[in-house]
Amino acid sequence: MMERVLAIVLPVFAVAAVGYLYARVRGERSRAELAALNALNLNLLAPLLCFTALAAKEFRLGEHVPLLIGAFIVIAVSGLLAWPVARLAGFDARTFVPPMMFNNCGNMGLPLAALAFGATGLGAMVAMFTVSQLLHFSLGVRIVSHGRIPWRQSLRLLASPLMIGTAAGLLLAIGQWHLPDWLFAPLKMLGDAGIVLMLFALGVRLIDVNLRAWPVGLAGAVVCPIAGLAGAWLADFLLGLDPNAWGRLVLFAVLPPAVLNFMVAEVYGQEPEKVASIVLLGNLAALIFVPLGLMLALR
Repeated sequence: MMERVLAIVLPVFAVAAVGYLYARVRGERSRAELAALNALNLNLLAPLLCFTALAAKEFRLGEHVPLLIGAFIVIAVSGLLAWPVARLAGFDARTFVPPMMFNNCGNMGLPLAALAFGATGLGAMVAMFTVSQLLHFSLGVRIVSHGRIPWRQSLRLLASPLMIGTAAGLLLAIGQWHLPDWLFAPLKMLGDAGIVLMLFALGVRLIDVNLRAWPVGLAGAVVCPIAGLAGAWLADFLLGLDPNAWGRLVLFAVLPPAVLNFMVAEVYGQEPEKVASIVLLGNLAALIFVPLGLMLALR
């Protein structure tokens, strides 16, 4: 079991470590390079990754409906548990709660799912990622922005290339339509390249770890996976998940906070330095929680 977990986890963190070392060597120049890398990933490679994962012949959307409901339960329970923690610890709930709800199922979750469960596991993680993004770009933005913007404006964020690619893949999956192999193969090759770039970009971002807000960051690093697991157990109790679905939901549940939380906090001025600490320390703590989650998921 331990050998299998290490075979899944080590490649993921090794690529992130290369990104971190590269940023250390390149210094400030790495920021401009990362901006170009992120633009390529967000506008082309990541949308193709989501599209091809959902449009693959082996992906059956109907089989993953319980997982979609389970992902919603994990997100909701994480928020409900994080809110009293924030109140008791004296944190602003609008700073602390969204990162506990919306995890790194993109940069980290997709590569881990592909290594742990193969193509069908990647499709399942993309499906859960879709649920998370829909809620993040609607409810999450509303929480962080203090409700100062109309729903229509926040929902415009859903018109990103990433969500368009995901929607197109879901459309093909629902209709059970398949692209010809000569077209699907190059699209999949481009999408698969996004997996490595996501991890590399995550490593580059780790150079900005800010320990000045370490109390809230440390609390978030612990609460996020524990609250997620509580949500996964509740989902299993309510839905009676089969072992495969349970394992994939556990992996989703133990993932650290998403980098997107920092970007949203920065846009709306909701203590972005504290959110950065939550995100970055949470992703460092994933070195502990993700292997533990995988051991539970693969058991």
